[in-house]
Amino acid sequence: MIEQNNQPRGRSVGLPVVAIAVVVAVALGFGSARMIGARTVAPVAPAQAPAGAVAAGSAKDGKDAKADAPGDGEIRIPAEYLAIARIAVETVGVGAISSEMTGAGTVTAAPGGEAVIQSRASGNVTRINRQLGDSVKAGDILARIDSLEAAAMSAERSTTGARAALARKTYAREKSLSDQGVTPRQDVDAAQAGLAVADAEARRAMMVARAANLSEDGTSIAVISPIAGKIAAQSVTLGAFVQPQTELFRVAGKGKPLVEVSVAADEVNRIGAGDRATIVPASGMPIEATVRSITPTVNSATRAATVLLTPVSDGTTLVVGEGVQIRLHLRSGQSSGSLVVPEDAVQNLDGRDVLFVRTANGFRPTRVLVGTRSRGVAQIVDGIKAGEQVATRNAFLIKADMVKAEKE
Repeated sequence: MIEQNNQPRGRSVGLPVVAIAVVVAVALGFGSARMIGARTVAPVAPAQAPAGAVAAGSAKDGKDAKADAPGDGEIRIPAEYLAIARIAVETVGVGAISSEMTGAGTVTAAPGGEAVIQSRASGNVTRINRQLGDSVKAGDILARIDSLEAAAMSAERSTTGARAALARKTYAREKSLSDQGVTPRQDVDAAQAGLAVADAEARRAMMVARAANLSEDGTSIAVISPIAGKIAAQSVTLGAFVQPQTELFRVAGKGKPLVEVSVAADEVNRIGAGDRATIVPASGMPIEATVRSITPTVNSATRAATVLLTPVSDGTTLVVGEGVQIRLHLRSGQSSGSLVVPEDAVQNLDGRDVLFVRTANGFRPTRVLVGTRSRGVAQIVDGIKAGEQVATRNAFLIKADMVKAEKE
């Protein structure tokens, strides 16, 4: 009886509960499915382009494909970046491949433009009056050296001077006695010879003391700058003991420096004094120059001759010792009337040769047709005009910036 009463009661309660659970599960599942579907579909749905976007894109000079092609737009580069990145800008000129030559050069001091100041005697450095980078005048005392050799020079100067004075008095006395007929003529001649020897010794001692820059009291040697300029190197320390011929200072004078260029032996005959050249220093600003001279022989080790260039206008920006790029515009060669640029100026964008033409705000890549390439010079057949300014050295940095901007 108990079982009969419990079974119907259990079935009547379980069915509604199960039905309600099923309905709730279906409802929740349908709602979740809708929520999940909304989250996944929305991001991948294609974004609707704003009105007028296509029209504006196709209205760029009527050249859709060219406007969308990489490297066809101007890239803005501040002028300050050119100096920092050492990007050189040069003017495109008319020439011929056979009359252009490029190479590397070194800036050197002009004759009299640099002085190496050495110690004239051994001793201890007791005073330093100038430091690295200071401006000096010709005759300024840079340092002083106390030396035993200075004392010896001073003693010899005094001794020879005294001997010369005595010899001069002796000669005067003998000449006076000879004129009176008291002494023979040979005594006068001997006194005269002794005076000449004493004077020569006195002059030698005086010149030695002057060359060593001996002080008036004869206790120290002065280190004097022979030219005006700035101290470019200093290798002396207060209290240090120095030997003769030891370099103490190096003074760089003012004025235009020179540039030395090594040229192969088979190219020397093509270069003549007065030929034009272009110096491209690290700062990137080209400097016009002319060929001053060419060595008549070649170096036995490098098999190259040395060409000396002189800046035409302003060469004060060149730093002695720095490396520069050189372009020689040779007069000997076939004049084809073609445009020539350094080969570094030609860059490749999307498989085509381009030059980066200078604009008011940066550079514009211009497609060009390149002819012959030889000795670091490229011949431009078409695509650019003479007189335009293009990036030459480090032009690849502009290309890298342009590619990076397009990817972004």
